[in-house]
Parts: sequence; structure tokens; C-alpha cells
Amino acid sequence: MVTKVYTLNDAKAAAGNNFELYWWVFMRVSGLLLVFLVLGHIYMQNIAINSAEINYDYVVSRFSSPTWKIYDIFLLGLTILHGANGLRYVIDDYVKNLSTRFWVKTIVFTVIASIFVLGSITLWTFNFQEIGDVMRSVPSH
Repeated sequence: MVTKVYTLNDAKAAAGNNFELYWWVFMRVSGLLLVFLVLGHIYMQNIAINSAEINYDYVVSRFSSPTWKIYDIFLLGLTILHGANGLRYVIDDYVKNLSTRFWVKTIVFTVIASIFVLGSITLWTFNFQEIGDVMRSVPSH
């Protein structure tokens, strides 16, 4: 029988351990934060400015600001963690063999962690200005 969990007290009663309870709370909080982060991103990238004005120089100026990097890493991290936890629930529901479940989770979470690490490295170490300068110096045909 599946227990429907709607409140924190219901979650405490249904959780097998504190780990599951913490993930239950995280899913609610991160989902709410993601709504505002995504709406803010849409507003700032599509409504506050003219979309026709977005070019590489705009992206370079945006990614040269630490504020935007922090905003984007927070959006990336919360999105990946929220999605990975949801995927963990799906794997637990549909992969019944414990050994298979372990390996599926290991592979999936390794890929997810790699995507986060690569996204973070790109966001924080990639020199967008330098690439833009190189692109502008190449003659167009």
C-alpha cells in the first residue's frame, strides 16, 4: 500500500529514516526555489531585454559577472540535484533487483555528477572574452 504524504508530520511517519525525510523536505523547498529561479531567468533573459539584441558579446558580458555565475551555478546545481533525487525515486520504484538497482544508480549518478562538474568548470574557468576576441579576429568569408 502506497502512503500519500502531504505534510511534514505525514512525511515523518512515512519516512523509514531521517535521510528520506530530509530528501522529502529538500524536494519541496528546491521545487519552490526552482520556480522563482526559472521565472527570474526567463524574465531577465527574454522579457527585460530585447531577445534580438542577444549576441556573443552579451553572453561574454553576462558571464564576466560573478553575480550571474553564482545565479547560474545555483540554478544548475538545484536543477540537477532536484532531478537526480526524483530519478532516484523512479529507480527505486521500477528496479526491484537490489544489485541491478545499485548499478543503475551508480551509473546514473556518475553521469549526473559529471554533468554538474563539467558545467561548473565551464562556467567558472572558461574565458568567454578571450574566445570572443579570437572569433572577432578571424576574417569572415
